[in-house]
Amino acid sequence: ARHDLCVTGQFAESMKLSRQFTLFGSAIFCVVVFSLYLMLDHLQLDRTKNPSSGAGKLFHSGQLTILQEKIDHLERLLAENNEIISNIRDSVLDLSESVKDSKGSPEVGNQSRVGYPELLASPPLVIPIQQEDCHFAAKPYNKPADGMLDVYDLLSFDNPDGGVWKQGFDISYNENEWDTEPLQVFVVPHSHNDPGWLKTFDDYYRDQTQHILNNMVVKLHEDERRRMLWSEISYFSKWWDSIDSQKRDAVKSLIERGQLEIATGGWVMPDEANTHYFAMIDQLLEGHQWLERNVGVKPKTGWAVDPFGHSPTMTYLLKQAGMSNMLIQRVHYSVKKHFAIQKTLEFFWRQTWDQDTTTDILCHMMPFYSYDVPHTCGPDPKICCQFDFKRLPGGRISCPWRVPPQTINDGNVKERALMLLDQYRKKSKLFRTHVVLAPLGDDFRYNEASEWDQQFQNYQKLFDYMNSHPELHVKAQFGTISDYFSALRPAAAVDPVSNTSPLLPVVSGDFFTYADRDDHYWSGYFTSRPFYKRLDRVLESHLRAAEILFSLALASVQKANKWNDFPSLENYKLLTEARRNLGLFQHHDAITGTGKDWVVVDYGTRLFHSILNVKRVMANSAHWLVLKDKGAYIHSSSMPLLQMVTRNPFLPLSLVIYNPTEQDRWSVVTVYVNTPRVRLQTASGHAVTAQVSAVWEETTRASREAFQVGKGLSLQKSLCLYSCIDLQTNYHFIVSMALMNDRNVKTMEVGFVWYGTTSNRDKSGAYLFLPDGEAKAYTPNHAPVIRVTKGVVFSEVTTTYQHVTHTLRLYNVQGIEGQSVEISNTVDIRGEFNREIAMRITSDLNSSDRFFTDLNGFQIQPRRTMAKLPLQANFYPMTTMAYIQESGVRLTLLTAQSLGVSSLKSGQLEVIMDRRLMQDDNRGLGQGVQDNKITANLFRLLLEKRSETFKVIKSQPEWSYPSLLSHITSMYLNHPVIPMVVSPNYDSLTFAPLSPLRAALPCDVHLVNLRTIQAKEGAGPSHEVALILHRRGFDCEFSNRNMGLLCSTTQGKLPMGKLFSELSVQSVTPASLSLMHTLDGGRSQEEIQLKPMEIRTYRVQLR
Repeated sequence: ARHDLCVTGQFAESMKLSRQFTLFGSAIFCVVVFSLYLMLDHLQLDRTKNPSSGAGKLFHSGQLTILQEKIDHLERLLAENNEIISNIRDSVLDLSESVKDSKGSPEVGNQSRVGYPELLASPPLVIPIQQEDCHFAAKPYNKPADGMLDVYDLLSFDNPDGGVWKQGFDISYNENEWDTEPLQVFVVPHSHNDPGWLKTFDDYYRDQTQHILNNMVVKLHEDERRRMLWSEISYFSKWWDSIDSQKRDAVKSLIERGQLEIATGGWVMPDEANTHYFAMIDQLLEGHQWLERNVGVKPKTGWAVDPFGHSPTMTYLLKQAGMSNMLIQRVHYSVKKHFAIQKTLEFFWRQTWDQDTTTDILCHMMPFYSYDVPHTCGPDPKICCQFDFKRLPGGRISCPWRVPPQTINDGNVKERALMLLDQYRKKSKLFRTHVVLAPLGDDFRYNEASEWDQQFQNYQKLFDYMNSHPELHVKAQFGTISDYFSALRPAAAVDPVSNTSPLLPVVSGDFFTYADRDDHYWSGYFTSRPFYKRLDRVLESHLRAAEILFSLALASVQKANKWNDFPSLENYKLLTEARRNLGLFQHHDAITGTGKDWVVVDYGTRLFHSILNVKRVMANSAHWLVLKDKGAYIHSSSMPLLQMVTRNPFLPLSLVIYNPTEQDRWSVVTVYVNTPRVRLQTASGHAVTAQVSAVWEETTRASREAFQVGKGLSLQKSLCLYSCIDLQTNYHFIVSMALMNDRNVKTMEVGFVWYGTTSNRDKSGAYLFLPDGEAKAYTPNHAPVIRVTKGVVFSEVTTTYQHVTHTLRLYNVQGIEGQSVEISNTVDIRGEFNREIAMRITSDLNSSDRFFTDLNGFQIQPRRTMAKLPLQANFYPMTTMAYIQESGVRLTLLTAQSLGVSSLKSGQLEVIMDRRLMQDDNRGLGQGVQDNKITANLFRLLLEKRSETFKVIKSQPEWSYPSLLSHITSMYLNHPVIPMVVSPNYDSLTFAPLSPLRAALPCDVHLVNLRTIQAKEGAGPSHEVALILHRRGFDCEFSNRNMGLLCSTTQGKLPMGKLFSELSVQSVTPASLSLMHTLDGGRSQEEIQLKPMEIRTYRVQLR
């Protein structure tokens, strides 16, 4: 609970407190009985006052029915009351035993607050949500000039031949248009370095990237007019570590003179479809912190030329990091054409919830097909290619249009300059100012010194000619992307205070799903290599959990003045490596599943090793935190106190359970043991109801050596201790279940379907989804094997097909996990040929053509299934959830991995689970997707009732939000509790549970991370942490009754002085998202307040 380590040790308490607790329990009993009376009386009164209700009809039709209903209700309430009183009684007994066991303990006062770990306060029937917190989702929508849903409605998505600009139109201009205001051209040299794609990260660095950066230092110093743009810090940091101080100083001087710009400055240029916002922030933070520590650079502009579609989440994160401008490239060709016709390729990108300009960021959308040189100087690639001087005759690459570049000399400079200027002028006609951007680069460009000379010398001759002829009315120069925006802002009359412009429009929404030509929609990569997409989320969860524990342990170590005892440097290095491996995988050819087979293996190996390493960090940190006597702490890497054992530990054993969320929770904890004769008990010996289940080695054969023990535990602390001993256990079974919401039964049908690939020349591959028509029903060759299990903790039905093992599980526990159905699919299509398998959920909800998908786990984007688009265009990325709804009900599918999703028919949700494709799809990878693995996909299906007050859905929803229940269900799914086994070698030690937070955070506030900041000198940690908080936007229209939540809302207010229980907050300094900038004058804040949807970072010193 609440990042707590929960350890039930021996709790000491005085007899006086025991008597007080008994009296308190008696008082609770009286209150509960009186409450029962009032509730029954109120129920009776409601029925007599409201005869038109269903209850009233029952009253008039027969009082015996009403009486029976009242008796049943009374029995249920009495049963709940008995359970509460039983818990109180057990707690008193536990306290009494603790007094006997630990009289005279100096820590009695601390332990009395902990209490009995099984006793978690009963959740309120209705979550106390402040009325003001509901205004956010219900407020009127101030519609911006261009919402992307409206743009999609307008477009016909045809693809007529546009002439030299195939996907556009002919462009013309008048010669005298620039007489009063000259054309200003910025040519931006850049080299796009993929941190893995056709080669591994290390191989690319060895073969190409290090040479690019080495040449850069030499060639930029040769002429101060030259410029270069760099983005990927993963490569830059590796190179920096290999160069001497003299070269480092030379790089710093280039940056200071404005010749070298670091744009975005993240660890990678991340994918924006499959990535979760935790990892997007983490890689941005890692890059920015490295830059601040080593180079002293603070990036000002975002640069994203290669991600396959663009998300407003990335826009928001860049804005929160302190950037004011950005550039994007891969957008659907029809959308680009529409924006070009309207001259809206430069716009302020605004978040859908924003009612003013606080989230606006100035965005430039590149208008043409690609970011390579043939598609960046103007609309005619045949001409632009002639100004890519790496393609001069005799080189290794040439122009596909068979007209090569010419070396510029006095004899041809006029003709060539006018030819290039014509393209610049035509490009400028697509924009609203006379400032033109012309990127000059491509993948891994400038790796040879000769290319630097070819490009810079020839272009400088062209610029010199243009600039020396005033009748041309042009000023052309090399520049960085920030140079361009610095010229654009005054040209577009952007107010520096309000960040608004009378010339530039406002746009909201996202740019998915990307198509680069014809019906070639890039919706395949939403699912490609799903095994690694799942591995990514496991590392995210484990890294976050380890970051929080390590930060708490470090502060506690400092408070105890035991700095030399704790392996802080060793653990911090493991965390840093894990951050960087996770960051590397956010690259747009990594998490997308679009790399070569051996590159994917390299990514996977990094992820797996980092999962093991952060488990070590968790175990080491938890060791310190749960140890009652810190003086007894001894670190042993060969014999750790806590171990992440997952299979067959021998009994008896003690468990430390870590809840990494900021909420108290009831959760099912599962461990594997080597005998079915198991009893689960607290550290003080109280038995805990548990369920022993079989572990299936094959479909119909259970293991005799391994058994699964599951228990729904109340985790009010972060670290709790339980133990398992021998006992006989029975098995029970269940054969049917139904998903119900009050009295309304909604029919759900979960099935599977196949997609093939088209018979055309272009077929599905790692990037593209090109199906051969509608999906075909999955029909296995053999009858499935069905296993049904019923138990006191959970019941499940497992159906084993040839390609899928499908499990539906219902949890019989209090709280969040009992509110939804868990779906687990283990998919194996390794023997298939050009097939993709999807899970289809069909319901009787009347959702029409509307559905909703999340973007990066951060926000919801409304979708519309469009008949004018091909089937594959209606698939979108799903990072954490998708839902459909009708007037009174919402059906949400929550996911623990990123996959492609759609709703092709009313009442349906469809998820692509795996793809096996035998050919390349001609996007540069050069192979199909044939390295499939057995992959486990995990989901939860949640049915929610809309409150009676809100039965009418907005006819044109431009925005939407999940419910609180949906938010927290997703958090539990993605951040499960983590059990750790106590080594039997440490039987003599005593442990204490830990609750680092004084109370659960507000229901709508999520602790994104508590990340220890690296020291300014050396590789070790500092005494500061980055506290990153997100206030979720939620929909109050859905019932908040009986949700099992133990939290409230506070209008986003958090008193920082009362946030932690054991630690004191020395200072809280607001900062930009990635800590580049200090905000509010650097004043420490005693209370912070978050706006809805806001993500904020604070520098915090704990002691």
